[in-house]
Amino acid sequence: MALYEYVTKEQLAGFDRYKYSAVDTNPLSVYVMHPFWNFLVKFLPTWLAPNLITFTGFMFLVLNFLMLAFYDFDFTASSAGNQHVPSLVWVAAGIFNFLAYTLDGVDGKQARRTNSSTPLGELFDHGLDSWACIFFVATVYSIFGRGESGVGVVTLYYILWVVLFSFILSHWEKYNTGILFLPWGYDISQVTISLVYLVTAVVGVETWYQPVIFNLLYRDLFTFMIIGCSFTVTLPMSLYNVLKAYRSNTLKHSNLYEAFLPFLSPVLLFVLSTAWVVFSPSKILELQPRMYCLMVGTAFANVTCKLIVCQMSNTRCEPLTWLLLPMTVVVGGAVTRVFTNETLLLYLWTAAVILTHIHYGVSVVKQLSDHFSIFAFSLKKPSRD
Repeated sequence: MALYEYVTKEQLAGFDRYKYSAVDTNPLSVYVMHPFWNFLVKFLPTWLAPNLITFTGFMFLVLNFLMLAFYDFDFTASSAGNQHVPSLVWVAAGIFNFLAYTLDGVDGKQARRTNSSTPLGELFDHGLDSWACIFFVATVYSIFGRGESGVGVVTLYYILWVVLFSFILSHWEKYNTGILFLPWGYDISQVTISLVYLVTAVVGVETWYQPVIFNLLYRDLFTFMIIGCSFTVTLPMSLYNVLKAYRSNTLKHSNLYEAFLPFLSPVLLFVLSTAWVVFSPSKILELQPRMYCLMVGTAFANVTCKLIVCQMSNTRCEPLTWLLLPMTVVVGGAVTRVFTNETLLLYLWTAAVILTHIHYGVSVVKQLSDHFSIFAFSLKKPSRD
């Protein structure tokens, strides 16, 4: 019996009919990374469960986040005159990030190698990927920090939202077309980020103070690349594929209203979280940027996971996520000064969001494990006694 049955009977029936369909045209992925992963997977023991590989990779990103939180909690360590993050920490960050990326690429190959591919594996993989967005964005931000040569926390906040929406676009696209078009930016960004961590360990964060060319700083290039890639590649391609399906009558949902319905909860989450940033009496984002972004990223992951469940089960996406209701109360209480200690309120609400998301994830994994008669982290079969 699951902790709570979040997945409906209709969705369970949809999972039974599910077939994986994805398109990956990125040259880096096709010609470099996949051959590398095919080579590596041969060294993994055949008893090793793919979901355990997925979870281990995710925990490397969490470890990076916690490690940088210890040395640079408020994102000021990279500023001139402050105690910088030790070089060995950047070495570890680069290795852990690449390990996380590699394990994320190997898990599916291990599943096919051991004949253990299930819809649960894909859901588990993509669900953790949705939460991983906040961990790697926050870790990368520590390279530049929030000083004069860095990026302001408000800019960080909007960059985070660009990354989050770029992630959900792929799953919204599959929700409507039935095909997951893997974005080019993911592979390029993961390899680049891993290298940047290692370069930072060698040359120091002071190198990033210098302009790339003329007055263009590395922080500006970094921001431009993220925003530019999202608005000139990811968004146009997703819209093109969905509208193409609409015109050819292959759209999986009845009309454009149903097609765009999954964006309602993410947009409302953006409105609520941005309202707190703009109208916060104590400027909560300036006070607690790491905790605030963690709260937003976790809430967004919860919304995204529910879309992925609907997408994989071929069921209608619910317009609203219930998590937005208490968040409305929290934000309203903060901006109207009903709660005077905003920092305490943020910490309590962040803890509530994290626990809620973990409960949701554990419940769904348990429910699907029971449904498919498998163990989530073992290739052994459950006893039927």
